[in-house]
Amino acid sequence: MASAADEVELAQAARVEYTANDPIEPINRFFFGVNQIIEQTVLGMAASLYNAFVPPPVRQAIGNMIDNLRTPVILANDVLQLEFRRAVDTAGRFVVNTTLGVAGMFDPAAQMGMAEHDEDFGQTLGKWGVGEGFYLVLPIFGPSNPRDGVGKYVVDPYFDPLGLWLKNSGRDGARWFRNGVDGLDAYASVQDELEKIRKTSVDYYATIRSMYRQKREAEIRNGSRESLPPIPDYDFAR
Repeated sequence: MASAADEVELAQAARVEYTANDPIEPINRFFFGVNQIIEQTVLGMAASLYNAFVPPPVRQAIGNMIDNLRTPVILANDVLQLEFRRAVDTAGRFVVNTTLGVAGMFDPAAQMGMAEHDEDFGQTLGKWGVGEGFYLVLPIFGPSNPRDGVGKYVVDPYFDPLGLWLKNSGRDGARWFRNGVDGLDAYASVQDELEKIRKTSVDYYATIRSMYRQKREAEIRNGSRESLPPIPDYDFAR
């Protein structure tokens, strides 16, 4: 995690470097503020209780299951990016973790050399040269841009067979429960890190904007997940 001085420098750099990419900054800041109220009250309280009362091994198992259910989306985007070696690993991870990993609760595939990675259609578009467009803060969903918003919330749901089945069969309660657990787990996993950044940033909005863009650029380049900034990924649109 970056020091307080690093976060100050990052925020200041973000103001200079990315201003041209944020033409609707006043609107974005408004929705960023709304999202912060939600995060620090409803979502923050839920995440604090989740971290306090759910043992780490159980939280890890829940996170593993969420990742495993996302495999079809990752596989589809691996193929669309012509990343066939990664596609083989993705398919192998799903088979191994669904069976030996007890419905995805455990990750024996990683011990077999099939490393976990993430892909979405926004990354696929970026891989094929589609620009990010302007910076955009979506209500509830948070940092995004037109490319990633369309890719993640419009296209990717069609690659998710479980989500499509729940939606088309009228199982809205189960669908929203799945999305809610997904969002809670995503935020709870980075809650403490985000709070440290919030306290050490001169301009928290600019810092998150910079971190989001760095994160997406690294993901498009297939960077290591461990090196990515702690921005939660919410998948509420399935």
